[in-house]
Amino acid sequence: MAEESDRAARSFQKIFNDVLGNVERVIRGKQDQVALALTCVFAEGHLLLEDVPGTGKTTLAKSIAASIEGAMSRVQFTPDLLPSDVTGGQIYNQGTGSFEPYLGPVFANVVLADEINRASPKTQSAMLEVMEERQVTLGNETLAVPRPFVVIATQNPVEQEGTYRLPEAQLDRFLLRTSLGYPSDEATIEVLKGNAAGTSAADLHPITSVEQVAKMIGWVRTVHVDESIYAYIAKLVSSTRPPHAPGVRLGASPRGAIALMRSAQVIAAAQGRDFVDVQDIKRVAAPVLGHRLILTPEAELRGVRTEDLVEQFLADIELPEMVRSS
Repeated sequence: MAEESDRAARSFQKIFNDVLGNVERVIRGKQDQVALALTCVFAEGHLLLEDVPGTGKTTLAKSIAASIEGAMSRVQFTPDLLPSDVTGGQIYNQGTGSFEPYLGPVFANVVLADEINRASPKTQSAMLEVMEERQVTLGNETLAVPRPFVVIATQNPVEQEGTYRLPEAQLDRFLLRTSLGYPSDEATIEVLKGNAAGTSAADLHPITSVEQVAKMIGWVRTVHVDESIYAYIAKLVSSTRPPHAPGVRLGASPRGAIALMRSAQVIAAAQGRDFVDVQDIKRVAAPVLGHRLILTPEAELRGVRTEDLVEQFLADIELPEMVRSS
């Protein structure tokens, strides 16, 4: 049994790293961010990208979809976008005299929700409901979205005019938050060379299939989490809540603890292990917990970053006994 689990972990590691390398052929110099995006795919979560325009967010979504031979759709969120423009709806068929469902762009493996904070709260809620339930109700029919299913939502942190800020409860629905950021000069040169040679996401060959990815998603849930790791996660999440956390008005919820565990399981499997260790938790703590912390007005005025707070919490939490004794 142990040998079989070890073999499955090595297989997961190979496919994960092959997909990562394939995406990096187009997204240069952003290995950590690409790895986080793939973590969302295999943990069945969703990714929030906060970035200025032109950093490769759409290309990232296209590259992931091409690498897993999956369907990709893009929704440009605007103030006049309706919920049915996202989820689909029903149209009347005069020939049959009945209403028939039509599927919206959420019925894809990778959905890019571009500038999600520009849509009205009603449309945002429709998108986020699909993210949580992984199904859409159209009339009397309830239809499941494909598996794997990952939403990569983007928002511009600089331009706020005409936007609707995502409520804290909806931010909590995203497994991870990260930023691609500007590439280094060396990576920019590689991007220029690639574009000059005509290399794009459309040129990528699939590394695996959506069916194989679905199997990997099922297996990663079996990655072992020790009791001491459960306790470590619970202490870390608890430390983000008042009164333990100065400058924090609202800490991470139990959903944040679950997200931390599932992300760590993927990180462990991507390194060829069938068990989670404390370093896996540390690697994903900031992207998982950062957007779940709501700062006090005083902390916001001081320019405190939630990611820095998470790093401080990690430094203050006592390591599990099995780690301290090793």
